[in-house]
Amino acid sequence: MFRTKTRLTLLLTFAAVLSLVLGACGGATPTAAPQPAAGKITVFGAYATPLEEPWDRVIHNALLDAQTRGDVEYKWADHIGYAGDMERVLREEATKNKPDIIIGDAFGNRDGVAKVASEFPDIAFVFGSDGGPQNPNLAVFDNWIHEPAYLCGLIAGEMTKSNVIGVVAAMPIPEVNRIVNAFIQGVKEVNPDAKVLVSFINSFYDPAKAKEAALAQIDAGADILYAERAGVIEAAAEKQLFSFGSLEDQNSIAPDYVLTGPVWNMAPTVDYVVKQVKAGAFTAQDLKDFSTMVKGGADLASYHGNDSKIPKDVLDLVKQKRDAIVSGTFRVDINEGAPPSGQ
Repeated sequence: MFRTKTRLTLLLTFAAVLSLVLGACGGATPTAAPQPAAGKITVFGAYATPLEEPWDRVIHNALLDAQTRGDVEYKWADHIGYAGDMERVLREEATKNKPDIIIGDAFGNRDGVAKVASEFPDIAFVFGSDGGPQNPNLAVFDNWIHEPAYLCGLIAGEMTKSNVIGVVAAMPIPEVNRIVNAFIQGVKEVNPDAKVLVSFINSFYDPAKAKEAALAQIDAGADILYAERAGVIEAAAEKQLFSFGSLEDQNSIAPDYVLTGPVWNMAPTVDYVVKQVKAGAFTAQDLKDFSTMVKGGADLASYHGNDSKIPKDVLDLVKQKRDAIVSGTFRVDINEGAPPSGQ
């Protein structure tokens, strides 16, 4: 009886040791989520466009700020493009340096990002994407600046003299459409007779093409423009017309003519992800709420004194609507259908 118990105990002990050895050799399940990070969080940024493009620069600047505060160690690669290099860059970084977090934009590179994320389940992948999260380690986000875009539409609709307003945007994809449609919603709410010209340049970053489109809209009568893409503000300023920036405070491009604009703040998203990774609590999820006005992820840029050029009743209306959005008593429509041009 004693020998039987001893033999059973030895077998159980051997099984436990074997299990540990197999786990150490890669026998652990590939669906394991990222574990708690020891020491300072390491982050790698992977950007398809050059950092001159505001969308990626917003993410980049939030991570630079986190590095300055001592929260992360951060390095990056930009201008990766859309020809398959994103997958290669991500795989090389994950293999060689094994950062705790890889963050960037997956628009145009979604399949490649998802593939590499599945190969490295112990790394938190956090990407701007038009797709959903992927278990266990790919979280997604986007800029949700449709709310301040709506507020800019209120200003544009009230201030146009020609009743023609221009919008130059990237391309008719859902994440761009909802911003443009929200701007149009604001315009039409205060000025149903206004005509909104919408031009798509079919690129995320082509300032020359965007400027050309803006000048064409001005020739067609537009006297105030929303610069959803880089290059539009310069065209408006050349013609001494007001414009709205986008994604970041762009007043410095044309201080006398940029009234304000919807800005995106990635700090709430970055802070949340860093805390989750540090605690070993990171999960694949849609992080869009952190980019809304109520979470501090979006707002209007400073007027930089140009509020003196906007009628007081318009400013009052904008403040009233902003307060209602933040308090949750007013909701800006989320319309991701392609906006018709010239409506």
